[in-house]
Amino acid sequence: MEKNVGNTDKIIRYILGFLIIGAGIMYNSWWGIIGIVPIFTATLGWCPLYKIFNVSSKKK
Repeated sequence: MEKNVGNTDKIIRYILGFLIIGAGIMYNSWWGIIGIVPIFTATLGWCPLYKIFNVSSKKK
């Protein structure tokens, strides 16, 4: 599994993930669990959609 998520992309994914989870908690909705996805992909440094579309935000 080759990493395809760059540092700036990781930061954005972490922020988005925590915002989605926070909104889910604030509105008492289970949809906040979706915030785990961007956090998970940022932690791994690999995004399956980037792999499908052959995109990478990681500097070579």
